[in-house]
Amino acid sequence: MNGAEILVKTALEAGIEICFSNPGTTELPLVAAMDSMPGIRAVLGLFEGVCTGAADGYGRMSNKPAMTLLHLGPGLGNGLANLHNAKRAFTPVFNVIGEHASWHRAADAPLTMDIEALARTVSGWQCTCDSADSLSKNTADAIAAAMRGQISTLIVPNDFQWTECSDTTISVPQSSSEEIDKAAIDEPAKLLRAGGKALLIVGGKALRKAGLQAAARIRAATGCDLLSERVFARMERGPGIPSVSRLPYFPEHAVAVLSKYEAVVLAGTKEPVAFFGYKGMPSLLLTDSQRTFRMGGGNQDLTEALECLADSLNAPLYSALKTEPSAEAGKTDLPSGPLTADKASLVLARLQPEGAIIVDESITTAATYYPLAANAGPHSLLTITGGAIGQGMPCAVGAALACPDRPVINFQADGSAMYTLQALWTQARESLNITTLICSNRKYNILRLELSRSGYTPPGKNALSLSDLSDPPIDWVKISQGMGVPAVAVDTADRLAKELLKAIAEPGPHLIEMEL
Repeated sequence: MNGAEILVKTALEAGIEICFSNPGTTELPLVAAMDSMPGIRAVLGLFEGVCTGAADGYGRMSNKPAMTLLHLGPGLGNGLANLHNAKRAFTPVFNVIGEHASWHRAADAPLTMDIEALARTVSGWQCTCDSADSLSKNTADAIAAAMRGQISTLIVPNDFQWTECSDTTISVPQSSSEEIDKAAIDEPAKLLRAGGKALLIVGGKALRKAGLQAAARIRAATGCDLLSERVFARMERGPGIPSVSRLPYFPEHAVAVLSKYEAVVLAGTKEPVAFFGYKGMPSLLLTDSQRTFRMGGGNQDLTEALECLADSLNAPLYSALKTEPSAEAGKTDLPSGPLTADKASLVLARLQPEGAIIVDESITTAATYYPLAANAGPHSLLTITGGAIGQGMPCAVGAALACPDRPVINFQADGSAMYTLQALWTQARESLNITTLICSNRKYNILRLELSRSGYTPPGKNALSLSDLSDPPIDWVKISQGMGVPAVAVDTADRLAKELLKAIAEPGPHLIEMEL
């Protein structure tokens, strides 16, 4: 076997099932190896940001790494924004980057770049292979590192891919988990028992069903309040799952909420910070006078830690807790008339099917969607963890491939969608059950809001030009149809409801341009 075949076989035996790729000449031995050793599904993305965003969505929903295969430094560079989002989501990703032949790098060919420097910006583990015989161990180590909830990047020179290996032993990833640290139970228990107003902020895997139920038990035992981090990789929602409010986005609103607490326990999330530095506002949203403790470091099982904390507090079982439905529970009314952002959110919350995966990159449009969907059927909600736009469409691709039996709905801002619209082609090619709802307000509305908040009002000609998408207007129906995805445009709530139900009922991808 050559080095490429060793890498593919090692990945296969480690459980890698899918590879999102846009390969080039330096990856051709690996492409050939996936043919000679079938078992890894190869999915083509027409832009590397689609590949990396899809790997992020796949990892969030499958809890295991996908493989990406990217072409040299420029290919990695094209995929960096969504790798940044994946890093912030603690998504397992096995990143493979082809490199020039080891003896060719010194020639400084046109595509030569410092791949290692690029990889360091997003990777929790990285390695440049130094021989064909080291490839199996390098691959196993990379996959083991990815399984700890991070991006691992393996850089593989082209000549080591085609070289025959003298040792064909297949290495096995070594995984381990840490025991629950006693301090992770005792310290937050003391904080929550100490009296005074306390808050539990949950994030990461604490936002899955078992973690949220444990958090609700802790709230019942201590009287603490419960919040989720603002942006998160995945939250489970629906009947039998506690509904939690999210930390506000703007710092002045977040500070107003957080300032009333004397003690704050952070479970699976770091100390809250402002997205940006604003005049007169702090970066860190908690003060030195507030006592804090952070749970969930290292490779510990966060859900187990929360359950142990609940038990140590003699908290009642979740089944014994009384959960009050919100005012929205049981409502089935649908809006009518001209379509607005709030009406679009309400239609989605009312009509999304049970088991749906909602990928939310709506930016400003879905301000009311989150509370409205609290009592929708069971569903998973994925958000843009790193703030790098262009995540929604590719993430939906990965989620749909990870969970082919679940409908995926991408609630998608129009400006952000333009970054990775090639994902529509992959949706059509793979016949994925994804419905894309384009929030067509024809502007970068978040920039308009930030301009207003910064005092730049009224905005001048250049400010308006740099946040306007209406001249010429983007025709999403034609773009989508050109990519092979059926599409319609709607401008009323009634029509949106009709087309959404139709899209959900029909197999394959669909796009609905919501003219807001």
